[in-house]
Amino acid sequence: MGPDLRENFLTELRTGVRDGTFVKLTLGKPRGGEADLQNLYIRPLTLRGTLHFSFVWRYKTNDITKNLLPAGAIAQIETLVGVEFHSAHLFTTERTAQLEYNKKGEPRYSFGPPAPGEATVAGHDRAKSRLLPPASQTWLEALGITNPAGVVRMGMADKHRQIHQYVEILSHLTAEATLPTNRPVEIADMGCGKGYLTFATHDYFNLVANRAANVVGIEARPELVEKCQALARSAGCARLSFQAGTIQSAQLTTLDVLIALHACDTATDDAILQGVTAGAALIVVSPCCQKELRAQLQPSAVLAPALKHGIFQERHAEFVTDALRALLLEWAGYNTKVFEFISTEHTAKNLMITATKRAGGPVHAEPAAANVRELAAFYGIKTQALARHLGFDLKS
Repeated sequence: MGPDLRENFLTELRTGVRDGTFVKLTLGKPRGGEADLQNLYIRPLTLRGTLHFSFVWRYKTNDITKNLLPAGAIAQIETLVGVEFHSAHLFTTERTAQLEYNKKGEPRYSFGPPAPGEATVAGHDRAKSRLLPPASQTWLEALGITNPAGVVRMGMADKHRQIHQYVEILSHLTAEATLPTNRPVEIADMGCGKGYLTFATHDYFNLVANRAANVVGIEARPELVEKCQALARSAGCARLSFQAGTIQSAQLTTLDVLIALHACDTATDDAILQGVTAGAALIVVSPCCQKELRAQLQPSAVLAPALKHGIFQERHAEFVTDALRALLLEWAGYNTKVFEFISTEHTAKNLMITATKRAGGPVHAEPAAANVRELAAFYGIKTQALARHLGFDLKS
């Protein structure tokens, strides 16, 4: 009976992929040898006009993403369901199906109506973009991502993919963060530029997750602020606004989510400080241009011959900068993850650091402080912007 139930579930999966009704698949209860593996999330997406399936392996401290063509995706899933994962939850536009194994390895198969919001999804093209609603087409077109027909413009495929991957990541992060339920979520996007991801954040919370959220984009260039503010009004984004100013000068009375993507050099540290000081439940940064520590690098003798090459020196400076940021956030009372934002084939600036506030606030435990200081000492780092901001002495 067991194998038949598993095969029934896999048949439902294959049918959903074939008919274009597949929405997503969640695998849980891992039984493999990887102790920190938690879940696997599988969703459809289109890459260069071809249907793929995104596999997001969720670990305690990072996520790993792999994209497969349909045949390869189904073959991969068949090796996982009931073997490495003992819980499988399938969502289609027609219904949900669930396969669960008990401690004895006995399966139970059940199904029910489609989850709210999934029944209206139709076909692969709509399924892949479900995390952004039809209303998003207004700003996607205005910002030059898509044409009036909703088709991605030439040269904008990478940006389009970045937007959708960002929303995918945001959907997972908000499920882990303790956000307010008795008032709107207050969100700031620092150094928001042209506002691609600021608009996406607004639409995800207010139109997809159905959680009221006030989103403000902070940008130093007034011409971009004016353009984005006008677009927000014309697109009917009532809870979205833009302000002219720098990350350092931003004055926000309440802050639940802090976002700063591609803030240059120590501007990322300025943004993190804003989030920590405000007690934000979620901090999301994607650093770039990590220049501050390069001149300080004084690594151990074994590394010195290699670091005479500028490219290796640059990469070590990037590593130690962002590693210190993650460790300092842990010390300040956050659980952190560091992972790829978008794949390296599109851009080298692909690191994302996320931090969710721990219950009970900062621990400031000596082991966490020791981790920071030991890493700084190994590379000869005497001072770093975020450490200075937080009053953390790297040399103690």
